[in-house]
Amino acid sequence: MTDFTLNCPLPISRYPNVVMAHGGGGRLMHNLIQHVFVSTFGGAEPHAMHDAAELLGNGRRLAFTTDAYVVRPLFFPGGCIGDLAVNGTVNDLAMAGARPRWLSAAFVLEEGLPIETLIQVTAAMSDAARRAGVTIVAGDTKVVEHGRCDGMYITTSGVGVIEHEQTVNPLQVRPGDAVLLSGDLARHGIAVMAAREGFDFDTDVRSDCAPLAEPVMALFRAGIEVHCLRDLTRGGLASALVEIAESAGVTIAIEDTAIPVAPAVFSACELLGFDPMQVANEGRFVAFVPQEHADDALTTLRSYPVSSGAVCIGAVRDTSRGMVVVRTLGGERPVDMLSGELLPRIC
Repeated sequence: MTDFTLNCPLPISRYPNVVMAHGGGGRLMHNLIQHVFVSTFGGAEPHAMHDAAELLGNGRRLAFTTDAYVVRPLFFPGGCIGDLAVNGTVNDLAMAGARPRWLSAAFVLEEGLPIETLIQVTAAMSDAARRAGVTIVAGDTKVVEHGRCDGMYITTSGVGVIEHEQTVNPLQVRPGDAVLLSGDLARHGIAVMAAREGFDFDTDVRSDCAPLAEPVMALFRAGIEVHCLRDLTRGGLASALVEIAESAGVTIAIEDTAIPVAPAVFSACELLGFDPMQVANEGRFVAFVPQEHADDALTTLRSYPVSSGAVCIGAVRDTSRGMVVVRTLGGERPVDMLSGELLPRIC
């Protein structure tokens, strides 16, 4: 999901320059954010693209983020727009190293939407919030004419508390860092596409939609030095790594054979002509940690069901090229973001 937030220390009135933060997408969306939103809202200081903004109030470090959800269909194997809206914002806060605490939710409803559908979605949101340990404290509702939206759009904003002293963002990535992936790729995008288009795969593919805060918080409790975190939403692993590499001015080298993809998902991607690295996820993230902390970080992540499949997929090189390469049996090839949107209306 592509989002951006303003990031500036408080009191805000004393700091007119702001830092943009966002959570993934293709090259066109990346350029849109850079050349429209950053240039309009971002002030003159260098910026770091990230999932949430860090705020400082009364000596307390907070994280703030916002995101809009436009998935079609509203219900898909493994989730619906409701738990997606909660988990997506919870995860953006976690990627800033914050423990999610409070959410707001705004609903844009299409005229004629069955009330039973709205009840199902809000019940899913309530359950997801309870599982993630957050409270939905505010909201808004608007109704638009029939045909003006896909039944329902939801925007959620969230606030989290940063309970440690570390700084977590792409600018902290260093040469020699290990790149850890929390689990297998592409489940969410394939599950939504199958539900939308009526594809009947041999094996049921379910979205990986889930909250990620607990394994992330466990890394900090274990004393692991964490340089950067990023959830792999719209644009998938490829866009996330490219954005981090460009922000940090490094080359990230990953191993093709180290990237886990479930057989059913891999087959679906081959059938549809998709690269699993470019397909959206809603319950996966990458972590950049010093090489000497990688084994402990993997042990910690694997102790939680949502990240039990965590693996090391590569490392950061000592270079300032700002690119991603994947090593295969035939050598190395560069990785880039998609030039457009691979799967619209998936998050």
